[in-house]
Amino acid sequence: MNNSIEPVDYRTEPGQYRHWRLTFDGPVATLGAEFDEDGGLRPGYKLKLNSYDLGVDIELNDALNRIRFEHPEVRSVVVTSLRDKVFCSGANIFMLGTSSHAWKVNFCKFTNETRNGIEDSSEHSGLKFIAAVNGVCAGGGYELALACDEIILVDDRSSAVSLPEVPLLGVLPGTGGLTRVTDKRHVRHDLADIFCTTSEGVRGQRAKDWRLVDEIAKPAKFDETVKARALELAATSDRPEGAKGVSLTPLERKVEADALHYRHVSVEINRAARTAKFIVRAPEGEQPDSIDAIVAAGADWYPLALARELEDAILSMRTNELDIGVWLMHTRGDAAAVLATDAVLMEHRDHWFVRETIGLLRRTLSRLDVSSRSLFAIIDEGSCFAGTFLELALACDRDYQLALPDDPDAAPRIQVGETNFGMYPMVTGESRLGRRFYNEEGPLEAVRAKAGQPLDADAAFELGLVTSNPDDLDWDDEIRIAVEERVAMSPDALTGMEANLRFNGQENMLTRIFGRLTAWQNWIFQRPNAVGERGALKVYGSGEKTAFDWNRV
Repeated sequence: MNNSIEPVDYRTEPGQYRHWRLTFDGPVATLGAEFDEDGGLRPGYKLKLNSYDLGVDIELNDALNRIRFEHPEVRSVVVTSLRDKVFCSGANIFMLGTSSHAWKVNFCKFTNETRNGIEDSSEHSGLKFIAAVNGVCAGGGYELALACDEIILVDDRSSAVSLPEVPLLGVLPGTGGLTRVTDKRHVRHDLADIFCTTSEGVRGQRAKDWRLVDEIAKPAKFDETVKARALELAATSDRPEGAKGVSLTPLERKVEADALHYRHVSVEINRAARTAKFIVRAPEGEQPDSIDAIVAAGADWYPLALARELEDAILSMRTNELDIGVWLMHTRGDAAAVLATDAVLMEHRDHWFVRETIGLLRRTLSRLDVSSRSLFAIIDEGSCFAGTFLELALACDRDYQLALPDDPDAAPRIQVGETNFGMYPMVTGESRLGRRFYNEEGPLEAVRAKAGQPLDADAAFELGLVTSNPDDLDWDDEIRIAVEERVAMSPDALTGMEANLRFNGQENMLTRIFGRLTAWQNWIFQRPNAVGERGALKVYGSGEKTAFDWNRV
């Protein structure tokens, strides 16, 4: 781990929360924001006015998973504040002003993924979300509200919604606010322009007329209005009544100086080479195949355990190991065991617990897609890139598969399964196979014709499923040269290049959020107008006047 700061641990549970209060009332859960001013993840700032940092969002991400898995009876979620007159004032400005560039960008990426996860659950899991805005709602606070299905604003003549980042801080809303205002809420362009350059925000009837909120309610009627609407949304959900939840037991992880070890996932770090070797292991032994047995296995059920471990490994490496620029994806085990587990997922995909597990796998693979690391799949002896595991290779920038012409029986093989044709869509909404072949019918039909067949390096290369198929004489040198060339290139240029190449084809709201964050906010966070000695983000709250360079670049 980096020695300059304490590594971030993404593992938590409700008994450790300092910022959120999670309560349940039949089909409705309430996520109450009461951020501990002295509970910042790093020293040097206070989380006043329900302003948040990464630690707040780590708890939020965990709380969402608790609702998904531990409370299947919940059909709608109310996100509100437990503080008087303030819903959420957004990301803590003093935290941003004193953070490194990398910290700011990683923080924004994680908060984006958390907000996107809310919308993902609304689309795929039958969970509906209401933002009950009972006070001032600014910046990232309004972006949290925007991620919900509906926004109800208290009409008390003082509570307002706002995105004040441009006029106050010289930066952009970092969690999809600009895009959701237009693409999701369809706020008229000229009104959105006023809204995003007005620091005091918009309140009451005007907020509703401009489509910034869905409904307003007087203080005396606010709680009643929110409850009634939450129950109405709950009635539209197919989440089960009376089902018993699955407890998300603590995730076990062993941390070493140069490694992370979980039950099914390991990460081995080579600091000299600036690479990390991810090893994902197939299930072993007899696995449950009936719903009763699957639910009884709970958090130990292999697909759920794998998703939780892989997610934690990705997040830990992204935040704590900034110098490790190339991730090498390996798999180990029996491909038949992977495909058998996939068959169980497919058979029971409509059951709430299996559906939620597929959702966590989908979101975890998407975290891999948007990680600013070079991803190479290494398909060598002992590999089992089949079905769900093949998604790990399809997510990579390059795939290398070993050919063994003198010992073909020992050669590693990949196998396309039914799960590769849409079970785990990217944020673009398309499968990784579809992305690979630009959804062209000919190549996809050729791959589908070989589905279920183990493919050696030559067969996979012919179908376009791997980048290169070196034999054992050239294997070590080709992999070594490819990795050495990659780590020698500019990380900044690679991040921009990979983000462009990974997301081809038609854009949607989520790709625009990530694309604009990568390109524009990443740039603005380094500009003197924002973070210079007298930049807006630096002097905020000091009483000192911002000094802008007036050149339009």
